[in-house]
Amino acid sequence: MSTSKPFVDGKFAKHFVIACCLVPGLLLLWDAYQGQLGVNSVNYAIRTTGLVGLVFITLALAITPLRRLTKWNVLISVRRNFGVFGFFYISLHFLIFFALDRDLSVSSTLHEIVTRVYLWFGFGALVLMIPLAITSFDSMVSRLGGKRWKKLHRLTYVVATAGVIHYYLLVKADTTKPVAFAIVIGLMFGYRIIALAFPPPVKKRPRFWSGELRIARIVDETHDVKTFRFVSPTGGPLPFEHIAGQYLNLKLTIDGNRVNRSYTIASPPTRREYCEISVKHVQNGYGSKHLHETWREGHLIKVSAPAGKFYFAGDEAKRIVLIAGGIGITPMMSVTRSLCDRGWRGDIYLMFSVKLVKDIVFRAEIAELQAKHPNLKVLVTITADPDVAWDGERGHITREMIERFVPNLRRGPVMLCGPDPMMTAMRALLVDMGIPDADVHQEAFISPPTPAQGAAAVEVEEVPEGVRNLRFARAGKDVKLMNGLTVLEAAEDCGIDIPYECRSGICGQCKTRLLSGRVAMEVQDALTPSDKAKGLILACQARAVNDTIVDA
Repeated sequence: MSTSKPFVDGKFAKHFVIACCLVPGLLLLWDAYQGQLGVNSVNYAIRTTGLVGLVFITLALAITPLRRLTKWNVLISVRRNFGVFGFFYISLHFLIFFALDRDLSVSSTLHEIVTRVYLWFGFGALVLMIPLAITSFDSMVSRLGGKRWKKLHRLTYVVATAGVIHYYLLVKADTTKPVAFAIVIGLMFGYRIIALAFPPPVKKRPRFWSGELRIARIVDETHDVKTFRFVSPTGGPLPFEHIAGQYLNLKLTIDGNRVNRSYTIASPPTRREYCEISVKHVQNGYGSKHLHETWREGHLIKVSAPAGKFYFAGDEAKRIVLIAGGIGITPMMSVTRSLCDRGWRGDIYLMFSVKLVKDIVFRAEIAELQAKHPNLKVLVTITADPDVAWDGERGHITREMIERFVPNLRRGPVMLCGPDPMMTAMRALLVDMGIPDADVHQEAFISPPTPAQGAAAVEVEEVPEGVRNLRFARAGKDVKLMNGLTVLEAAEDCGIDIPYECRSGICGQCKTRLLSGRVAMEVQDALTPSDKAKGLILACQARAVNDTIVDA
């Protein structure tokens, strides 16, 4: 499937804009060298640099509405360039005034600023631009964080307004140009107010689904990894949608015991007719042993999906770094497959560490994807297996290896998945490299303990028919709870934030205190006896038996 390339990419757009922004300054220098600045050359230079600076500030403000109207995302890559050059020309505007009009006299300059109203606005705009210019570089954006950076840079509207007032008061007679600037900036300011007052609808995360899927295919990936492909029993697309990197939950019955397990959806969300999990047969692995030894094509499996907040959709950044260890490659393959399927134009850096050469899962597919997609860079390193021929990297992933493979890695996102010791070490290494801890994301599954032989099943209280009242005490909200709705689902419907992860009673992220009433929970794996004694429930599993109050 062919994908159309954008007319220009972000790197070219930046270089093009920088070149264009330099042109007015170079032309001014040339005219000065040729002695063609007119009778009052200083005044001409002051006005020209001020006008050019105001133009670039206005263009910086215009980028966001133009991007949203045209859907041409590459525009966002040049917004800061316009802002920085706006600051450059306004600074030059002031320096020419200070050096050539005021003869480098600080007292004379201050006297002019104090006594002339138009200079109040012009100098004020220049002062406000200093923190904006300082924070216009990648390192500062990363240090401040996206939200704080955006709030700070809303000062650009104040700067532009002050600049227009300065220009209007300066020209006195012919106010056509400053009025034109005022109209354009006023329209953009109005657009911003409307956009803030009426934000676009937030795309909701895919709703959680539970039901049965059929095993359509089983593939041996390596000596100890199998891929299981699930399809809808009735045909057609899957009954749920997921984001690359999320996982599904399996409800298994092993030796008469109910067992819940979570596995990454290794297939991409772009392939709607099926989903796949790739499972390594772990020695003494209770769930993986059952899957490898008993599952057959055609079996119906109880599944709930999607779950997890470890994902990358492609619109979060223009570069993604994926670091996997062993079977931790599965969420990375979902992300890589998804981005490649969609012809994503960003850079994908995949680092994959395995012990043995024969442990390289998806080896042929990764090589094929890399050959077809130049923006996919792959590094596979072998940590053991010294007697087997291998022409790639060897040893554990190190700082030197990362710096050699990923250029200018100063911020994320970086996604980690693998054995716990590896992820702990990698996170510490990445943070030590200067990458913000919040930019490092990692995935880890928690499997409930293997049921003891002969352990009694948990008896689930029956939920009677009818409507019950559910009160969220801290939020001060009351809802009518219909049959089948969990506490977590009710909270989501009325905008109350209860943390969650697996939605299947395994991870324990949604533990919530029950203040009064009774609930029925099908799965209680994440609750310890101490949790139950404290009155904690799992919001993702709890269904109200009677009128209930929870501490949320």
